[in-house]
Amino acid sequence: MPKPISTPESISTPESESVPLSLPLPVRHPADSALAPLGHAAPADDPADASPYAFPDGGTWRTEVPSVEGPEVLAAVLAEAGRLGVPVHRVSQGSGVWMLTDTEITDMLDACAAHGTELCLFTGPRGTWDVGGGAGPRARGQEAVAGCVEDALRATGLGVRCLLVADEGVLWLLHRLRAAGTLPAGTTFKVSALIGPANPASYEIYERLGADSLNVPSDLTLAQLTQIRRVSRAPMDFYVESPDDLGGYVRMYDVAQLVRRGAPLYLKFGLSRSPALYPYGAQLRAAALDCARERVRRGRLVLDLLTRLGADGRMSPPGSRLPGELRRFPLPGEDAR
Repeated sequence: MPKPISTPESISTPESESVPLSLPLPVRHPADSALAPLGHAAPADDPADASPYAFPDGGTWRTEVPSVEGPEVLAAVLAEAGRLGVPVHRVSQGSGVWMLTDTEITDMLDACAAHGTELCLFTGPRGTWDVGGGAGPRARGQEAVAGCVEDALRATGLGVRCLLVADEGVLWLLHRLRAAGTLPAGTTFKVSALIGPANPASYEIYERLGADSLNVPSDLTLAQLTQIRRVSRAPMDFYVESPDDLGGYVRMYDVAQLVRRGAPLYLKFGLSRSPALYPYGAQLRAAALDCARERVRRGRLVLDLLTRLGADGRMSPPGSRLPGELRRFPLPGEDAR
């Protein structure tokens, strides 16, 4: 049986607050005990490289299974997660709110609620599916912006409280709608890997525009993650294994250092060498189900490795979802702060 993942002890901090880490993570480097006698041990970690931040519940990492495109795929993920003992804090969907019926969304919400898992849905049309592909993933024109906002209103009206965003302007508008009460106050916005920031300056800008967690490219070096953490405490989403259209990188042996440097961090269990699924439909059913189960199995491999490296002890408790207090640009009519 897989070894259970430990959870933080004696954590009483409210989820609305961010907390610093009080102790360094107990991380070892792969094969150090065998390599040290040969003079090839890794250099000791520099304490200055470690992230000083945690999720508001005291955890340093959570898990996410991406590309969960509908109720049937979600059921496969949750069943496999139960079988393999993989905690799933969040599942995300890539095809968009507009590709799901109301019944499908509410079925997914019910299933997630029963398992203490957060559901995150993508907002609206994107340029790669629009009449002008040159816009990339961003919203193309006012019509696409309106479609993204319409998706956000519909999804939150059904009870969804996490939305994926692939456009800076849409993010800022959704943040303003949240501040105005048009969207529920507890709604969180997740910056898509399709536009993920690759440097500290852009990461900070997304946080200030309203982002509550941000995908970063999976080819960023460990030093670059530390650079980001020096300017922002906003949670980071990181594909430990990324799909081919995001590079196909496999960073499993970096997982302990990813958490040490990038916390608070969502470990995303992607899948390289897998077929494209967006926009999802029944024609892709078999591939979606097979890939869903394999993503969970990859997650089990990542978590086993995290345990072996001694860095598994600060997982957020199941059901945790809030990011903590983050910095924002002043809204129109507000004083700068």
